[in-house]
Amino acid sequence: MALVKFMNLSLEDKIQHLYENASFVTDIRYYQYKINLFLLEGVYYEVFVFHKDVQIKKITPLNYQSSTIGFYLDQIKLPQWV
Repeated sequence: MALVKFMNLSLEDKIQHLYENASFVTDIRYYQYKINLFLLEGVYYEVFVFHKDVQIKKITPLNYQSSTIGFYLDQIKLPQWV
């Protein structure tokens, strides 16, 4: 599924598609969120889970310019950073 098509899905459909078709990579804690990183068809996605009510708030493609990238690089090697 192309990135644009995936991002146009509802949050519920994104969740279902990721959990059925993507590979879990790792997770990090970031402020009030637990962020799960998934790989789907060559694209990394961050799943933001608000840990107080264990609710998924959003799913976004990984932004390699974000402040969270350092947390991932401490745990795994991402292809663009190898």
